[in-house]
Amino acid sequence: MTPAGARPTEPRPADTVSGMSGTASPNYRDRNSTADRALDILTMFDDTHLVVSGTAVAERLGVARSTAYRYLQSLVAGRFLEEAPGGGFRLGLRVLEIARLARRSYGLSEVALPSMQALAEDVRETVLLTRRTGDLVVCVDRAESETRAVRISYERGSALPLNAGAAALVLLAWSPEDEARRLLEAAELRRFTPATLTDVDALVERLGRIRRLGYSVTRGELDLDVVGISAPIRSQGGQVVAAVSVAALASRLYPEAEAEVAQKVLAVAGEISERLALAAA
Repeated sequence: MTPAGARPTEPRPADTVSGMSGTASPNYRDRNSTADRALDILTMFDDTHLVVSGTAVAERLGVARSTAYRYLQSLVAGRFLEEAPGGGFRLGLRVLEIARLARRSYGLSEVALPSMQALAEDVRETVLLTRRTGDLVVCVDRAESETRAVRISYERGSALPLNAGAAALVLLAWSPEDEARRLLEAAELRRFTPATLTDVDALVERLGRIRRLGYSVTRGELDLDVVGISAPIRSQGGQVVAAVSVAALASRLYPEAEAEVAQKVLAVAGEISERLALAAA
């Protein structure tokens, strides 16, 4: 998550509740302000800020350190944060519990994981479950082979770029073309390796080829040493709602084997789609 800047507090008219006379209690806005500041603190955490200090929180919120610590201690009491061993604060167990519930609410993990685990053991590589929400492609779950000493690990909940990686391209390929183009034009298209595409027209053309082929293959486009093979998962109505992918070291998955693995990924995507349809029936 990218930390957002502190939001200024603006005067607002008195809050009212529909169907009730009079104004809300005088503490209503204070409660909203406290919630906003708690959210500001939680969004300070990202891949490069796994621990934050009380001083940093005070600076972020524009408040005294004593006030910042009151907010922090409230989050600690609710298990959203915990004190880090070396000082500062890190995310707490309650956040992990909410993340687990969020994955369950999608209904995908329970349906997909048995097939994903079987595929991971078959191809002896990491298998990912991803979905797109707006301009974000998120890793919902993963399965890993127990037979590999070296594994490729993508954290659950991590966001993937729109223009690189087999899963992102599959999810865009089955979106309406005008929507895919709009998302790509609005996004910051980073070049991760020399093979990464950053030209919108070239990407849109590639999405058409992926639709015709039925799956996507990327080699060294997001990570130099990684090959990705991804296929779409469909809902009961045929809409693409997620993607299942194999992520493998390029040294272990030669180009000659791509087509064979792709057929296995397609088969698993079909299995998961059928199970989703049965679950929705």
